Amino acid sequence: LILTIITTLSLLIPPLSRPITRAIARFWTRIMQLLLRVIVGIRTRVTGLENLPEGPCIVASKHMSDWDTIALYPLLSNPSFIAKKELFRIPLLGSALKTLNIISIDRKKRGGALKSMLEQGRDRISQGTKLFIFPEGTRKKPLAPPNYRTGASKLYESLDVPLVPVALNSGLFWGRNSIILWPGTASARILPPIAPGLSAEEAHERMSKAIEDATTELILEAVNKGLSSPVSDEFRQRIDQARQKPAIPAQS
Repeated sequence: LILTIITTLSLLIPPLSRPITRAIARFWTRIMQLLLRVIVGIRTRVTGLENLPEGPCIVASKHMSDWDTIALYPLLSNPSFIAKKELFRIPLLGSALKTLNIISIDRKKRGGALKSMLEQGRDRISQGTKLFIFPEGTRKKPLAPPNYRTGASKLYESLDVPLVPVALNSGLFWGRNSIILWPGTASARILPPIAPGLSAEEAHERMSKAIEDATTELILEAVNKGLSSPVSDEFRQRIDQARQKPAIPAQS
């Protein structure tokens, strides 16, 4: 709340508002990582940073937890996130999001939302910014059936920039709407980029497979080391099913 008030006050000084807001956002994510580690016992591990292109690109990540934004934002050089319009209606926070150049989409408009996202995305890419999107649109439970939407691949086809998939296992430690957080190492893996030039359909298929394969691998690695959280019968069945699939080659 204090940091958001400072951000709002910075709007009174337009030349400084964006640098101040970005600095506060990075500070907040670092403080959150520290508190998660010290109070809850959740450590943060992100690998594959060498796969991030220097210039503009689209970063498409699996989404399981609030941890995902906290861990990835400070590593992406002030990316432009794609977020639902409702977040902009929250007092103070909405002003901060606008200052951070976040892309607002109205998910109720369907086709209109895609058109708006493409227009805003083209503007951000022209500024040299990385776009960050959760292709499934909402947080998923670990090993739950995936539901990748076409927004990321449409952006990729339209904007002619690399598409970088990101896998993670954060839902094992901080689940959707959970009031209990569990100790462990939450991991994200930035995967090799998909170069421009493919159709939206090809990019969608490659992105979805890369994210799901690597996410399953990260989850099974954590399960094999032992989880502090209880394992439900449903999740145990999903683990058994995942183990029966062919081995997935490790990626850096």
